[in-house]
Amino acid sequence: MSAPRELLKADDIEAMPATRSVHPLNPNGVRHRKSLDDATGLTQIGVHRIELQPGHDSSEYHRHLYEEECVYVLSGRGTAVIDDTPHAIGAGDFLGFARNGPAHVVTNSGDEPLVLLVMGQRLAQDVCDYPRRQLRLYVNGKQEDLVDFGAIRPG
Repeated sequence: MSAPRELLKADDIEAMPATRSVHPLNPNGVRHRKSLDDATGLTQIGVHRIELQPGHDSSEYHRHLYEEECVYVLSGRGTAVIDDTPHAIGAGDFLGFARNGPAHVVTNSGDEPLVLLVMGQRLAQDVCDYPRRQLRLYVNGKQEDLVDFGAIRPG
């Protein structure tokens, strides 16, 4: 009997091909992703097994104004920069970022792959700030507009 769609066995996850992606604002943000959400039919929650090689970042330093996200460290060691403060992280550690929370990024500061389970909402609209780049990303479905902080006017 085969497993139902809702169950991904460890061997099946291991056999899944990983998608390599580079963050558009950080060429060092190289991650190898296995999307567990689509494979199980999830539509409201994004769930990814992310592998970072030594020295690579998970993304550009950022914060979401509406979406929540969290990270569970499966293996390896790294550094989580949260609100410009570095924190050592390792297997079994959990990071939770509420909407409108502090900016953050994870870097593999170890000498072996850093494997993360990353989860977040899949909101149709979000606003994401990249404070080190002084940029704000407006997301509306598939439309994404990147704006300099200096161009933002109060309404």
